[in-house]
Amino acid sequence: MQGCQVQAAAPTVEVTPAVKTPARSVPLGVMTAYSFAGAMLIGASSSAVTPLYRLYQQSMHLTPFWITVVFASYVVSLLAALLTVGGLSDYVGRRPVIFASLLVNAAAMLIFAEAGSLGQLIAARMVQGLSVGIGTTAFGAAILDTSRTRGPLLNSVTAFLGLTAGALGSAALITLAPDPLHVVYHVLLGLTLLMLVALWFMPESCTPKDGAWASLRPHVAVPLQSKSVLARLTPANVAAWALGGFYLSLIPTVVATAMHVASPWVGGIVVSALMLTAAIAVAAFRNWPPRRLVLMGTSTLPIGVAVSMVGIHEQQVAMLLAGTVIVGAGFGATFAGILRAVLPTAHAHERAGLLSAFYLQSYLAFAVPAVAAGLSVPLIGLSAVAYVYGAVIVVLAIISLVASLLAER
Repeated sequence: MQGCQVQAAAPTVEVTPAVKTPARSVPLGVMTAYSFAGAMLIGASSSAVTPLYRLYQQSMHLTPFWITVVFASYVVSLLAALLTVGGLSDYVGRRPVIFASLLVNAAAMLIFAEAGSLGQLIAARMVQGLSVGIGTTAFGAAILDTSRTRGPLLNSVTAFLGLTAGALGSAALITLAPDPLHVVYHVLLGLTLLMLVALWFMPESCTPKDGAWASLRPHVAVPLQSKSVLARLTPANVAAWALGGFYLSLIPTVVATAMHVASPWVGGIVVSALMLTAAIAVAAFRNWPPRRLVLMGTSTLPIGVAVSMVGIHEQQVAMLLAGTVIVGAGFGATFAGILRAVLPTAHAHERAGLLSAFYLQSYLAFAVPAVAAGLSVPLIGLSAVAYVYGAVIVVLAIISLVASLLAER
């Protein structure tokens, strides 16, 4: 079986025969940087919508329930993509799948820019979910192909940095640009087109193999040697991503409605603080062993959530930000620890499939609690939903911490 290329970063890493690439190709190290930037771009595109939810609520007269429906439509299409084409780049190569992801992202930006109704907004979000589902595993696998030593670290921070850039950049354009509901998407469309042009010069990092059509059947491809590790870390992963879903779907609305803060900057900054702190935690603790990262993350999450909930109750933005920073550190440490424990267990042609399964689990945890929260808002109110959601995350984090300690013993 032919294998995907890896960069010879250390004498102990075996390099498979080089894949034939066009004369226009560049060194594999450039492909690492390109894939890193591409993963950040699709992450930024997905989070740029979050600070705009308040504007959509005002212009389309949407309730928090409908905002949650918009968010859920994105996740449903993302999960569908992960279940079908999530592992496709293991068979056809990384470049064709990356091309498809960027092309679909460009289409999503065009639909967003013209969205004038709830139906169009849902359609745009669903197309965007396809882009993220197609591209996340292809970009992540390309990073691992071309940088075996730094790949897990880069994969750990791309999502956080992309989500930070999207939320913060969108909040800035809301404040500074005259027409943010169009300008935000025009900027992202321009960046996507640049990435499409740059892809022409990128090398292929994975040799195609037979089985592409069969791989499109909905399935979850977890390698046998990876199953026990992933199962043991599932509670921690669910707790971390459920928290992320709450921030990206409802926190801007909580800030504007429950805390009575009118400025769109505040909601964007709170979301950005979570993701930026998570990225910093990943980088700062990069030399820690995976088990220690998970223990640190699951012990930090309950503290940060508790502080954040007090900030919401007392309508203190500073306290909400402080809690968010603590939570972000726990989120980043947990995510990095899980990735670093799980990814090395996969062989070359299992990477995209394993990443697809991992992100399928992550985005289910990301979406299902957030959708349940949105459905509950009309029944018990936004503030009560925030408190219940926070309590559930605290319980999940404590269960994960206890499970990790027992496994260590």
